[in-house]
This record gives sequence, C-alpha cells and structure tokens, in this order.
Amino acid sequence: MFKKLRNKNRSETETNHSELDLHNIPEHIAIIMDGNGRWAKKRKMPRIKGHYEGMQTIKKITRAANDIGVKYLTLYAFSTENWSRPEQEVNYIMNLPVNFLKTFLPELIEKDVKVETIGFTDDLPASTLKAINHAKEKTAHNQGLKLIFAINYGGRAEIVDSVRRMFDDMQKQGYNSEDITESMMNQYLMTSQYPDPELLIRTSGEQRISNFLIWQISYSEFIFDQKLWPDFDEQELYDCIKIYQKRQRRFGGLL
Repeated sequence: MFKKLRNKNRSETETNHSELDLHNIPEHIAIIMDGNGRWAKKRKMPRIKGHYEGMQTIKKITRAANDIGVKYLTLYAFSTENWSRPEQEVNYIMNLPVNFLKTFLPELIEKDVKVETIGFTDDLPASTLKAINHAKEKTAHNQGLKLIFAINYGGRAEIVDSVRRMFDDMQKQGYNSEDITESMMNQYLMTSQYPDPELLIRTSGEQRISNFLIWQISYSEFIFDQKLWPDFDEQELYDCIKIYQKRQRRFGGLL
C-alpha cells in the first residue's frame, strides 16, 4: 500500500489526464500539503512565501480534480499542532484564507464547487472564520466537487471529541457499550457526510500521516510524492492517480 513516487524528468513521464481511466477516478482524494517552508528555504525566501505559493497550488489542484470528476478533495490546511509555530507564521497562515477565498471564490461558484471544512473552526481568528463561513454560505447549494479544508484539525482530537458526544447521547438514550459499532462511531466524526478517501497523497517525501484522518484512511492507498507542495502541479496529480489505478484494493481479503 505504501509507495513512494520518485522524481523523474518530466520528458520521461509526460502524460495528461486523457491517459487516465476516467471510470476509475478516486471519488475522494485527501492531501497532506507538506513542504511550503522547505520550498521557501531552498530559495532563501521567508517561510511565509512558501505558504503563499502553496495557496496558488491549491487553486491548480482544485481545478484539475474538478475537471476529471473527483467528488471530494480534502486538504490538510492547518493542524491542531500547528499553533506551536512562530506567531508571525501562524498569523500569516490564518490570513491566507481571507485573501485566497476573496480571489478564488467567484471561480469556485462558477465551477459549482462547494466549500466545506472539518476541524475545530470556532477557535479560529474572527476574520478567518468570517471568510470561511462566507465561502461556505455562497457555495452551499453547489453540486460539484466538495473542497474540504481541514483547518485546526487533528485526528486524535476528532476521535476524542466524537467519543465524548457519542457517550453523552448513549447515556441520554439508555445505550450500553455493546451497542457501539463502527457505523455508530462514523456518525459522530467530522467526516460523517463523506466517504472515506480512496487515495491519500503526501507531498515533500515525508512518510507519515501526521494525525490526519487517522480513522478514515484505514484502507486508503498512500502515495508519498517527492515534490514540495508549491511544486506539485496538475501533472503530478494525474501521475499519482495513475499509480492508484494500477493498484488492487483488497480491503483485507483476497482477489
């Protein structure tokens, strides 16, 4: 299941989405967008420049995913652990959704993309939350790709929060521990309205999931791509999907 996508000369791997099996496109792709800071450091730029360029990549990948029929695209934008970063960097990241959605929202509306979030968004700065809620409101009736930002999100915190709420409801309704099922647990997760991701991509070559969707990716296919997130482009997305399409998903069984 774990496979590393090697950097190759583009001339050796030149493809386009016409070479994809459009009948086998992952319904739900989740991406850990890693490498913004390293991208900037390599160019002797401030880390915040890497985050800015990373936002431009989000636009490209959203367009590409929408064009080939992906139904859900979940992007790990900010984790519950990221608050420990330098204050200047955190403040810049928190302001990015304001500028990003201001410029990209008209296109999202035009392309029928629906903006959604998972995470503890009530803890975000007021200006960030206002921009996100405005985008969600303006795209609420869109029927196309669901663009899901995981912001102030952590997998362990999600599970703890879900168990607490489930426990409270079980007490009120007279359930006992034998009544707990995976299906019941799913209903309390932040992702309850989405299918589990078939494909998880992490950029920058790091091979860990960093507390991202740890319940939901139990049977996802993993691809660890060497590209830093600002360098990840449409072609790299197609290459990842081509690798996914060559795999056999057995879900613990035999073919």
